[in-house]
Amino acid sequence: MDIVWIIILGFFVGLIARAIIPGKDAAGFIVTTGLGMSGALIGATIGRLLGFRHSDQPASFVISVLGAAILLLAYKRLFISESEAN
Repeated sequence: MDIVWIIILGFFVGLIARAIIPGKDAAGFIVTTGLGMSGALIGATIGRLLGFRHSDQPASFVISVLGAAILLLAYKRLFISESEAN
C-alpha cells in the first residue's frame, strides 16, 4: 500500500511543480509522476539535512515541490528543444 501512496503523492507533487513552472509542457502521467516522486525524494533528503525529522511537516511538502520544480526545469532544458517550447 505504501508504493501506491508514494505514486499518488508523487503525481500531485509533479502536478503542482508543473503549475509553478511556466511554459508549454507535454509531459504525460509517467513523466509527471516520476518528476514528482524524484522531487519528493530530493525534498525529503534536503529536509532531513535541514533538521525536519518527520515527513508530515508542511515544510517537507514545500521542499518536495521545489525539488520537483527544479527537476522539471532540468527536464525542459535537456529534453525540450527551443522550437517545441514556442
